[in-house]
Amino acid sequence: METKNFDVVIIGAGIVGSMVARRLSKFKLSVAVLEKEVDVGMGQSTANSAILHSGHDPEPGTMKAKMNKRGNELWKQYAPELGVEICDTGALVVAMNPEEKKQIKVLYERSNENGIEGVEMWSRAQALAREPHLSPECTGALWTPTAGVIDPFEGVVAAAEHAALNGVQFFFNTEVEHMVVEEGKLTTVKTNRGDFHARWFVNAAGIHSDEIMHMVGDRPDFVITARRGEYMIFDKAKVKVSNVIFPMPTENGKGILVSVTAHGNTLIGPNAHAIEQKEDTAVTKFGLSEILEQSKKVVPTISAQDVIATFSGVRATGNYCPDGSHRDFLIEISKRVKGLINLAGIESPGYVSSPAIAEEVERLLREEAGESFEEKKEYQPTRQPRVRFAKLSHDERAELIRKNPAYGRIVCRCEEVTEGEIVAAIHAPIPAVTYDAIKRRTWLGTGRCQGSFDYPRTMEILSRELNIPMTEITKRGPGSVFLFRKTKEIVEAGGTDGNNKAV
Repeated sequence: METKNFDVVIIGAGIVGSMVARRLSKFKLSVAVLEKEVDVGMGQSTANSAILHSGHDPEPGTMKAKMNKRGNELWKQYAPELGVEICDTGALVVAMNPEEKKQIKVLYERSNENGIEGVEMWSRAQALAREPHLSPECTGALWTPTAGVIDPFEGVVAAAEHAALNGVQFFFNTEVEHMVVEEGKLTTVKTNRGDFHARWFVNAAGIHSDEIMHMVGDRPDFVITARRGEYMIFDKAKVKVSNVIFPMPTENGKGILVSVTAHGNTLIGPNAHAIEQKEDTAVTKFGLSEILEQSKKVVPTISAQDVIATFSGVRATGNYCPDGSHRDFLIEISKRVKGLINLAGIESPGYVSSPAIAEEVERLLREEAGESFEEKKEYQPTRQPRVRFAKLSHDERAELIRKNPAYGRIVCRCEEVTEGEIVAAIHAPIPAVTYDAIKRRTWLGTGRCQGSFDYPRTMEILSRELNIPMTEITKRGPGSVFLFRKTKEIVEAGGTDGNNKAV
C-alpha cells in the first residue's frame, strides 16, 4: 500500500484528538487523524458524565487544574463556533453530615487557589432551595456556577466535523501496528491500512496511549490502568433534577453523582473499578446496585423502576505523578524520540480540558519545537448546528418540511427524530455509517423504547443512502450486524444448522 504523507498525524479520534485536529486545522498544515474504530468518540469520550467541570477539584498547581480551568473557559467560547449547546447548570458538592460539612471550606479554598470564579459556600437551606430533590439530610454545599453539561456525542462530532470542513483527513478502521524510528526520530506509523509518514505525531490514543509510547521505548514505566465506571439513565418524565450534584469527594475520585443531562434526563454514576481488559465495558449487577444505593443518599426519590438505559465507560488512569502523590495528565514532547507528542492519562476532567490540551499542543509545537505556522485565509471559523426537529416551533417545522419532506417523516417517536435528520447525518463531513453513529448525532433510540421501533426504518435508510444491502448494516462496526441473510435464502437452502448457516 502507498505511504501517505502529512505534516501532522494524530492517533485517536476521541475528544482530545478531535480538538487537536480542529486547532491545527486553522493553519497551512496537512493533518490526518487515525482511528481504529468506525467513528469518532467511541471510547471514553462519549461514555462519561458529560460534565464541563468548573475546576474546583484538581490539586492546585497540577496540569489537571490548569487544563480544567482553561478548558471550561474555551468551551464557552467554542460552543457557538461549533454549533453545540452548553447547559449552564452549575454544580453542587453536597455534604451529608457535620464531618462532610467541614470539607466544604477545604474545597472552597482549593477552588480559590485554582482561580475558579463565583464559588460559594452554601447553607442547607440554600442548597435545598436550588435543588429541592436533595436529601433533607443535606448539611450544606459548595456551589460552583461555571460548571455545566454538554451532549458528549455532539461535542466530539462537532470538533471532528469542524476539523474535516477545514481539510483534516480522518481514517477510520485504521489501527497502529508498528512505529518506525530513524536516527532518533519517529518518521512513520504502520497500520492495517498502510503507512503514514509525518513530521509530527500526536499520541491521543486514550486507554491505549501507553502502548503507543512503548512502541518507541518511551516512558516504559508509564502504565494506563483502565477503570470502568457504570451509569444509569432515567426516564425524563419520572426523575427530574436541575443541577449537577456531587457527593463530597474521596481519595478515589469525585464520587457517584446525580446529574441532569443535556437532553433533560437524569443520570447517575459512575463507580470506579480497575479492570484487566481495557475494552471491557460490561455492566454488572453489583455495579448498578452500588451506584443506585450511593445516589439515593443524595437524591432519595431515585427509583430503579424509572431506569431506561444503563452503560459503562472506561477511564484512562495513568501513573504519572510528577509531585510524587497526585496523578496528573502527561502532556509533553517525547524525550525519547523526536517528532512525538504524548497526551496520556487523560482521565476526568479530560473532556472539559480537551480544548485547552489542544491549545497546549500548539504551544509545544511553536515554543518548544520551534515550528512556525501560517494561518489559512480560507479557514471556516464556524460549523453549522445540526437541525433538531424536536426543538423547532410549529412554524419552523412546517417551513422545513416544505423545503424537504423527509423532515416530515418521524422515525424515532420518543425523541422525534426524522428521516431528514438521519440522512443529513449520513452525508455529514464525518459520515454516520452505523446505527450507533446515527444515534450519537441525532439522539435516535435514546428514549423509553430504546430503539425498539426505529431499528428497521433506520436500517432501511442506511441501506438506501449508503447503497449497501441490509445484511451489511451494523450497530457499531465490524462484528455487529443486525441481519445475517434473507429468510427466503435460508428457507430455500433447507434451514440452518443453528449458527445461521444454511444446511
